[in-house]
Amino acid sequence: MSDPQYWFRAKRYGWGWGLPATWQGWAFLIPWLLVLVAGSRFIAAISREGSWLFFALMVAALVGVCYKKGEPPRWRWGE
Repeated sequence: MSDPQYWFRAKRYGWGWGLPATWQGWAFLIPWLLVLVAGSRFIAAISREGSWLFFALMVAALVGVCYKKGEPPRWRWGE
């Protein structure tokens, strides 16, 4: 069995993920950013509370994809 190809590599220092490592990661992140910006502007014009909910759902979606397609997260101290 081959090693899985992670879309997002773990950060070198700290906890979490860095920029995408594959084209699939970029193909997810760029539209995600566009939807976040456009959706935030549209929803903020309607409801301030709705914009916070939209932002929280978008962040949850990003973290979910990073958990599923990224390296397993853990605290890292560098090399």
